[in-house]
Amino acid sequence: MGYHVSIAGSLDQSVDRALERGCTTFQIFTRNPRGWKFKPLGPKEIEGFRRKVRENDYHITVAHMPYLPNLATPRDDVYKASVEALSAEVDRCDKLGIPYLVTHLGSHMGMGIEKGLHRLIAAVNKALDDNKNEVMILLENMAGTKNSMGSTFEDIKRIIAGAKQKDRVGLCFDTCHAFAAGYDLRDEKRVNDAMKRLDERVGLDKLKVVHANDCKGDLGCHLDRHEHIGMGGIGPHGFRAILRHKVLRDLPFILETPIDSRRNEFEDISEFKSLAEGR
Repeated sequence: MGYHVSIAGSLDQSVDRALERGCTTFQIFTRNPRGWKFKPLGPKEIEGFRRKVRENDYHITVAHMPYLPNLATPRDDVYKASVEALSAEVDRCDKLGIPYLVTHLGSHMGMGIEKGLHRLIAAVNKALDDNKNEVMILLENMAGTKNSMGSTFEDIKRIIAGAKQKDRVGLCFDTCHAFAAGYDLRDEKRVNDAMKRLDERVGLDKLKVVHANDCKGDLGCHLDRHEHIGMGGIGPHGFRAILRHKVLRDLPFILETPIDSRRNEFEDISEFKSLAEGR
């Protein structure tokens, strides 16, 4: 169980922040997520991060793609930069010893889902062909906002089917996005039904990481707005069911909940642990 932690100061300080929060896994951006430019990783930076991860027994760590890339865009200049960013992040994850890179699937911006899928598949294949390592790209299911890609299990299935290196492409299941896209997760039966549908279309063996976020909106709202654990549409009963599911319960959970006057990350982590313990 972990949280998305900051790399402010230096990459290795993210490990300290994960420890402070009682995390047994964690997620980071490997660089500034709000810009295109970034500095190459230096030997000391790499060793410092890897040493702290190793010394504190973090067997699974996760990286997330920056915000600006759009792997489904019709704009050639943005697409080229986005594919280069994806390829660079796969390389950076390998250097840092991070096995999973989570990516949003972008927006086709009115170009149409078929062309968007074609671009997405080509981007994933190019990034993996560029990097002969074992880093796995995890496709994150999305909430279904206008022109967005990957809000259905069928879309995820098609992207994986188009991948040349299928063993290096998996799924990061975001609970908020799934609920907003119309997959009901409010109790055990509904969680089991959703996971059955996921298994039939994608395969539960492809599911590697869970982003545990409640949803501010109602079922099928198509709004990507994360809420504190148990305080949104999924609610505490839903998260208890998610944590009891025979496949989900053994996966790494990463919280990306808001930090505000109602609750901070320490309190959300505490609430999540309580639900995991059946309280």
